[in-house]
Amino acid sequence: MNQQKNILLVEDEQFLANLLKIRLEKEGFAIHQAKDGQEALNFIKESKLKLDLILLDIILPKLSGFEVLEAIRADSQSQDIPVMIISNLGQESDIGRGQSLGAVEYVVKAKVSIEELIERVKKILK
Repeated sequence: MNQQKNILLVEDEQFLANLLKIRLEKEGFAIHQAKDGQEALNFIKESKLKLDLILLDIILPKLSGFEVLEAIRADSQSQDIPVMIISNLGQESDIGRGQSLGAVEYVVKAKVSIEELIERVKKILK
């Protein structure tokens, strides 16, 4: 049996978070959730889990996704975890900033279906 992959889903929009959680669990992933940037960083720091991927929204309460990504990359414990940004911010400058901070992928919510998103997640986790 292959090891179940752990994904941290950082999304404050409850409907989308639940939808993604259900779909990803159906694919066999273990989903852990955070509703804001601070909660995400606390989870990453305190959890003993090996995270395989972080799905990160940018517009979040407390700390933005960009601030979370900066903190993840600055910490030797978490700097190697792949981060996929899932955001409504689709400006070139936002996408460029996400990539420069080391996001493996930047997905604009409005431009991608849930199914396409799941396929991208599976590709990253292969």
